Amino acid sequence: MKMAYPSEVKYVLQSDIPKLMVTLLCLLLFFQAWAQHKDSTPNIVFIFADDLGYGDLGCFGATDIKTPNIDRLAQEGIKFTDFYSASSVCSPSRAALLAGRYPQRMGINNVFFPDSFTGMAQSEITLAELVKEKKYQTGIIGKWHLGHREKFLPLQQGFDHYFGIPYSNDMSSVVYMRNNEVVDYHVDQSQMTKTYTEEALSFIEKNKDNPFFLYVAHNMPHVPIHASEDFKNTSQRGLYGDVIEELDWSVGQILNRLESLRLLDNTIVVFTSDNGPWLVMEEYGGSAGILREGKQFTFDGGMRVPTVAMWKKRVKPGIVYDGLATQMDWFPTFAHLLDIPIPNDREIDGSDISAVLLQSGKRMGNTFLFFDGSRLQAFREGKWKIKKPYKGTKGSPWQKPVAAHDTLLFDLSKDPGEMKNLYQENKSLALELFSKMEQEYRQLGPLPKSLIVTTGKDNSHFEYLKGKKE
Repeated sequence: MKMAYPSEVKYVLQSDIPKLMVTLLCLLLFFQAWAQHKDSTPNIVFIFADDLGYGDLGCFGATDIKTPNIDRLAQEGIKFTDFYSASSVCSPSRAALLAGRYPQRMGINNVFFPDSFTGMAQSEITLAELVKEKKYQTGIIGKWHLGHREKFLPLQQGFDHYFGIPYSNDMSSVVYMRNNEVVDYHVDQSQMTKTYTEEALSFIEKNKDNPFFLYVAHNMPHVPIHASEDFKNTSQRGLYGDVIEELDWSVGQILNRLESLRLLDNTIVVFTSDNGPWLVMEEYGGSAGILREGKQFTFDGGMRVPTVAMWKKRVKPGIVYDGLATQMDWFPTFAHLLDIPIPNDREIDGSDISAVLLQSGKRMGNTFLFFDGSRLQAFREGKWKIKKPYKGTKGSPWQKPVAAHDTLLFDLSKDPGEMKNLYQENKSLALELFSKMEQEYRQLGPLPKSLIVTTGKDNSHFEYLKGKKE
């Protein structure tokens, strides 16, 4: 074996230094590119409660329900105080979230039932289909409620994985489905939140090495409400509070799993509700807090929903945004953050709120149309809300009685409870707002007929209500 002299060793080392530097530079550039790619493909976990009220979370004023994990999202991220669902009932609000469009454009004005032969059109582009442009893995756990026949189910709308109930948990034949197949005809609703949580954690584990979009659509706290034994009698607001505290536990489990897998920093986590509380259910129906009325009405209690979001890598902690925003905004927002072109063959009604999240600006646009089914009922511009005359309702087992009213005008910045009618002293402003409302409505163009067509034979939606009233 030939020995190298010191001078020869020195020469060899010197001659290898340029190669070593090139190698290190290439590695540095690779890791920089990898890091930029990871930043541009954040995971998305979107958690949707059902019939949760504005006054049901600690970060929105509840003192008798403890929600530390949801409150954490607000503390370490952003809280939206004036965030609207596109509808005061289930199916339209879910369609609007997934497609970024007023549900009236899709003919979805009311809820689908187990005897419905229809569902959200396959021609609609959902958030799941949108993020597929960046090769995201997509999953939905929980309530779908946009058509339960196979051609309308999540796997036909861009999702890779589905587990849950295809409609509301008070309807007949409540079943669990996995993908396109029924896997359980005997659903124990007391274990539902835990079951959904386990499914969500499993999805995260399986997709930890890929960017993913996980839509967790809880059936709770829609009636009939249920909590597991671990959470019964734990809150200060009876069973309803127990249910919310179990939902909060579920959020905590998801955050902990993301953190343990080192995914939390680059995951956008959103928690919100599909509409306001079902107040006719009394102690089982939640609270609208400072807002007026609840589900099924176009007062703010029916459509302004508690919303918080966290993205530790990009969103500064403790932001409170009091500007108008809507569930339809998430579609263009995620498109912008992921650098995905917005479809140009249809109108998208949401506005990109990425500037709000990143504190680089405000939301473009400050108007919103309030629909009751297919009927336009109210309009908001900035702090002002104008409401058309309403004939009132005497109430029923499924709808709270609400008195008739004439034209209403509110300054929501001073009167979020919509108690002081300013119409008489501001008639010129009211006329101006009515004119703008009509103009925005016309811009929607011809609206399709309702897709909600049923045989009228299935009254299962009210089975629980019947039992409750007897």
